This record gives sequence, C-alpha cells and structure tokens, in this order.
Amino acid sequence: MRKLVCVLLTAALLAAPVAGYEAKSWVLMDAATGTVLDSENEHEPLAPASVTKVMTLLLIMEAIDSGQIAWDDTVTASESAAAKGGSQVFLKVGETMSVEDMVKSIAVSSANDCACAMAEHLAGSEAAFVERMNEKAQALGMDNTNFVNCTGLDDDDAAKAHRTSAHDIAIMSRELLTKHPDIKRYTTIWMDSIRGGSFGLSNTNKLVRFYPGCTGLKTGFTSGAGYCLSASAERDGMELIAVCMGAETSQKRNDACRGLLDYGFANYAHVTPVLPEGAAVAVKLGTAESVPAVLADEGPLLVAKGDLNKISIRTVLPEQIDAPVELGQQLGELTVEREGETVAVLPILAAEAVEKLGWPELFVRLLGRVAMGS
Repeated sequence: MRKLVCVLLTAALLAAPVAGYEAKSWVLMDAATGTVLDSENEHEPLAPASVTKVMTLLLIMEAIDSGQIAWDDTVTASESAAAKGGSQVFLKVGETMSVEDMVKSIAVSSANDCACAMAEHLAGSEAAFVERMNEKAQALGMDNTNFVNCTGLDDDDAAKAHRTSAHDIAIMSRELLTKHPDIKRYTTIWMDSIRGGSFGLSNTNKLVRFYPGCTGLKTGFTSGAGYCLSASAERDGMELIAVCMGAETSQKRNDACRGLLDYGFANYAHVTPVLPEGAAVAVKLGTAESVPAVLADEGPLLVAKGDLNKISIRTVLPEQIDAPVELGQQLGELTVEREGETVAVLPILAAEAVEKLGWPELFVRLLGRVAMGS
C-alpha cells in the first residue's frame, strides 16, 4: 500500500535568506526533504560544464546497484572515449580499466574519457546513454534540463543546447546522494591513484579537503559555462546540497557554496517524529490481540533551529479497532505542532494484517477463558 504523508511546511519555519553571491544562479537544498532553503535564478537553464557528470554517475550507480554491472567488471576504452579532451586520465584505445577505477576517475578527477567509456559500456554509445540521461531527468522532474553529452564539454555547436539549472542539478544530486550513498566512497576522496598507483588523482572539489563534513559532489568549468559546483556536506545527521553556476572564478564558486552550506547548518535542523516504543492498538475479535503501529513516513522534518524548543508532537490512536485489519490500514495520526500551529500530519498505519476470528477459533478462545476462570 502506498504511504500517504501530508507535510505542511510553513513560512514561519523558514529562516531569513542570506545575501547574494557572485554567480549567475545558486540554490541550497536539504537532501532529506528536498526543501529549498535559499536560491537565486535557480530555474534558469545554463551551461553546467562537468557538473553534468552528476547524472552520468547517477546512471552508473543505478546500474551497479541493480546488478546490471559490477564494480570489478572490465571496461574497454574506445577510440571515441580516448579522444575526449578536457579533464581526463588519458585512456588509450583498447585500454581496459575496472568500473571502480572508472567511477573513481570521474568522481575525483572529472575524467571525460572515463565518462564516455562508461556511457558506451552501459548503453552501447554515448548518444544512447544521453537519451537515458534525458529520460531520467524527465522522470525526476528536471524541467529545465536538456543533455547533449555525458561530459559537459561544450566545444561544438550541438553543445549550445546542453543546459540545466541550479535547481535541477540539486534534484539529481539529491537522487545520487540519497539513493546511492556508496558514491560518497569516491566523491570524498582527496587524493588517490589508478593503474596500480602509477597515475595520481586529485579531487577538483577543494571543499572535500577544506570544508568540514563535505561529502562531494562535482565541479565544472568551461570558458562558456564559467565555474560551477554542486557541493554537499553532512553535519549532525543533516545533509545539504549547495549548487552554484556561472561564477567567474573557482574561488567565487567555492565561496558561494561554502556560504550557502554555512547558512543552512547555522539555521536549520531536523526533527524526526517517532511513536512511543511498543505502540500498538488492541484488536477486537482478531487472530492477534493487538496490531503494532508504525508511521507512514519515518523521515525527518526540517525546522529552523530557533523553533526547536517550540515543537510538540501529539499522537492520536484508538484504544481498540475491530478485526479484520489490513496491512497499511490507517489507525491514527501523529501531529507535529509549532506553538499550536500544525506543521505536519503523519498517518499511523498497521504494521501487519490481522484476520478476524472464525467461529471455530472463537469457540477455542472461549473454552480457554473458561478453563482459566475455573
């Protein structure tokens, strides 16, 4: 049964935004809830440069986690992959490398040749892979995105149509980080190597080394796109995504994302509603005497830190319910309030099904009670 959740975030829970940054657009998003905390021109389609590879990595991770490919599979570099310019690990035609080293090279050094090789390995050609990229973008609701290649290179006329927005980058970054957390094993690497240690890798995202809690994610630069960055960080169980596009220098893009992350961590926190331990409802004439209760959604709610001591939680459950009880049947509600104002209403559901007693079972139960009474 589909879980139904109604989360009513109010303006009163949002802290005042910070001043602007030196970039064409930016956005700050809470990874757990998808809530946008600050933004400017976040829906404007712009050239993303190598931040494009967030989607490339997302499709690779989907293939790995679904079992389509494995980390130790061998990938062979084609002539097309070896010919890619820009950031690269200088693959030679026919050179083989494991999926893991390919992913590491993309995540750490933004290797265009490895991105192309993986695209071909998964879809047969880069063009076919790009079709999958755009299909995934549509499925995620990335309404201002059109991918032309898997790298973000914009050195040909076709790349003029290669566009996405800061908000859309945050969406695909969130999907990658929350659905495929293993990617952080690579996006958090500062320095490493491939080819048995003979070729060094250094992360293009300097926040990995210099920003506490940084979990990634992807840099980008071309002369047409400017300096772009999707930066993620986690503190006290809350992960934030800051996206900056079109900055004039790498320092300005880093400053923008650092400032956004600082603002988010300073002003927001998560509250995770929970039911009392052992929460259950008695079942009348059921094959079980009670049914355990669970929340329809056990994820966190985002609140301003100044409101933490103003939050209260109220649970409403009946003392008893008639059998039969269906799995996922709503039993009650958990309400989160801020000084009497409803912030969220979370349905409380039956964690299992309970059948109604038939006449034979009723008779056996009655005999048991009579015997105990005697």
